[in-house]
Amino acid sequence: MEVPSFSSLEFNQNRSLQEQLQQYLTEWICSGRLVSGTRLPASRRLALELGISRNTVTTVLEQLRSEGFLESMPGKGVFVSAVLPKDIKGLPQVRWTKKIPLPALSDFGEALNQTPLSEHSQILPFTPGMPDLAAFPKKTWLQIQRRHQDRIPLMGYQGGQGYTPLRESLSEYLRLSRGVRCTPEQIIITQGAQQAISLCAQILLNEGDPVLVENPGYIGARKAFQARRSELIPCPLGANGIDVDLICNDKIKNAHKAKLMYITPSHQYPLGGILTAAQRLKLLDWASTKNTWLIEDDYDSEFHFYHKPIASLQGMAEQTPVIYMGSFSKTLFPALRLGYLVVPEALAKVFIKAKSFMGGESPLLTQAVVADFINEGHFVRHLRRMRLLYQDKWQHLNTLLSDELSENVKPIAQSAGMHLAIEIPYVNDSKLKEAFNLKGYGSSALSSYFLDKPSKSGLVLGFANTTMAQREEGIRVLKSLIKPVK
Repeated sequence: MEVPSFSSLEFNQNRSLQEQLQQYLTEWICSGRLVSGTRLPASRRLALELGISRNTVTTVLEQLRSEGFLESMPGKGVFVSAVLPKDIKGLPQVRWTKKIPLPALSDFGEALNQTPLSEHSQILPFTPGMPDLAAFPKKTWLQIQRRHQDRIPLMGYQGGQGYTPLRESLSEYLRLSRGVRCTPEQIIITQGAQQAISLCAQILLNEGDPVLVENPGYIGARKAFQARRSELIPCPLGANGIDVDLICNDKIKNAHKAKLMYITPSHQYPLGGILTAAQRLKLLDWASTKNTWLIEDDYDSEFHFYHKPIASLQGMAEQTPVIYMGSFSKTLFPALRLGYLVVPEALAKVFIKAKSFMGGESPLLTQAVVADFINEGHFVRHLRRMRLLYQDKWQHLNTLLSDELSENVKPIAQSAGMHLAIEIPYVNDSKLKEAFNLKGYGSSALSSYFLDKPSKSGLVLGFANTTMAQREEGIRVLKSLIKPVK
């Protein structure tokens, strides 16, 4: 039986090749141009004749086979089915010609639609929040991954709370390193820090509830609370982070009404303050008196360079109104998308239910690899190496700023973390960030972290993902850019 030439098919750029080829073949079969029993060319030959990839051809043939238009005969090839699906004549020609407006979005959707899209752009030297990925022990990680990748139980489900061995490992690690009081049953594994904050917002807040946030502070947390339609109350910072005295002395309007407070006490983001033990105790007293939840984001607590970090808020008493959260994005690498919450035991079930509503389970294979990475000591060794490495980078960047930009820049220096905030008075930091980006360097505008009118301008520079040469050249470039954008 003679097969029509397929070279006459024409493809356009408006739709995918797969969609167009499937439509052509379906119409040829329905119209009788390809009659029952016709043998189609082999996928390799058909791809060459059409000038498209073999994968595209194979995918289309598989789809038509599943729909009953084609059938395979082992050792012979692919043929047009002897018995075609019923009631197919004319179906490919059916088109809906009306053009109508789309249904309306929700109020939140409309508000979100008016804001600019903010996503992670290209990772450049000085991009905040990026660890030194080149220093990650990839060989060790891959060995552990290969050990687990064929385990059938890790290909299914285990539950929204997270992989049990990982929660056990985390419980022990947090107890020893951060003084967190918890059992594995209190830990919820999340898809990164953002889901952790969103879960807290959904479970602890009603729409319109007041929330205290650091100002300047973490933009991702504000987004989670805004999605819940919360009333955000900015709390100024003192020398060591959030100004506890202002809060406790009722100097912030409506602070006493706050249902929840979000804080980064171990390394304030982005300015880097560290709350003292006395301030932490004072904050706990205030929260218990006002019946206010505290979300303790233990951001960058692993990377203190010259002193041991103060114990977590959560672990300072047997029972506190604190929900503790952390992430592996900075300690391991961002693509893991793994975070965790430590919640009071009475709240564990409701958090697990909320996670199943909002995002389902976290990947089991990834959790299993992280669990072994911790249990076998690789995690602690990696943190120790990174702490020393980041300390050298932090010191080098401070020296460069002092030598090259002491007249223009004031480092907001804290001996911790993976970034350094620098204050540049009277500069348009958004324009400076854009100009620096065009030269091949990342950064964040310091003014963007303020909830209200910014009281500081400058840049947030992530030094963890830089080499010595990149730091030296980057500061020279920054020096050349500062005066023109003022």
